[in-house]
Parts: sequence; C-alpha cells; structure tokens
Amino acid sequence: MKVGVQINERELELEVATNSTLIDLLREDLGLRGTVEGCGVGVCGSCTVLVDGRPVSSCLVLAADVDGRVVTTIEGLGRNGALDPVQEAFLEHQAFQCGYCTAGMIMAVKGLLAENPRPSAAEAKDYLSGNICRCGTYEEVLGAVATAAASSDGGGD
Repeated sequence: MKVGVQINERELELEVATNSTLIDLLREDLGLRGTVEGCGVGVCGSCTVLVDGRPVSSCLVLAADVDGRVVTTIEGLGRNGALDPVQEAFLEHQAFQCGYCTAGMIMAVKGLLAENPRPSAAEAKDYLSGNICRCGTYEEVLGAVATAAASSDGGGD
C-alpha cells in the first residue's frame, strides 16, 4: 500500500507491505539504523521514535499507520551539524555505556520535554519507565534530563 509520510523533515511517498512495522521501514527500507530493536514487543524502549511529536515503540507500529504523519528518528535531531540539546546533555553526563538504549532514551526524553519542559526527577523517572538500560545509567540519564530542561529551549524543537 502507498504511504505518504514525513520522516526527519523529508516528505516521502512509499510502498509498504501491510504487515511491515515502522522499525522495518526505517531500518531496512530507508537505512536509518539509529533506531534499534531490542525486544520486539514494545517493552524495552530501544526502538522509540517520535510520531507527531510523541514517543512510540516503532516495533509495535505498522508502517501503514504513519500515513499522513510526521516521524522523527535519532538521525533527525541535530541541525546544521550541531547536536540537539538532549544529545549534548547525554554526552555531558555520559548517560550511556554500551549505547544500545541511547537513541530510544534520547527520543523518549525529547517527548518528555515537549510535554513537560521542566520535569521533576520523579516525573522524568515515571515518564522514562518504559525505556530499559541494561547498563544501569539511569542516574546519568536523569542528570541529562535536568541539563536539557535547563537549556534555553528546554530541549524541545
């Protein structure tokens, strides 16, 4: 079926299989490999992307369901060669070790800050509870959230 979607500010007309997932479309069809699949059942959060500004598990969304919508992946965050404030904050706080969860975690933080530009630590913990980090960098992630929230634009677009 045909799908018209904006991905990382690019308008695309794509032919997708009715059973193809968004993560398959991103990784296999478009070569956007920053989004990774961890569990495949929407539990770990590593495949988090933004659809219309809200975080979703791309392993659970059918590619056909993004018709007419706006999708942002980790590759779509930086501008003019500069990292996004959330990416900068993750670097500053070393909020990753192996890096497997990092893209999904960053995308979830973008969603959090879009909804709540100044979250408390408890609000951030609650919001990010669907993103699992096997390396246990949760304290560093919360530091990154606070830093991004304190940036001039709150980490939002």
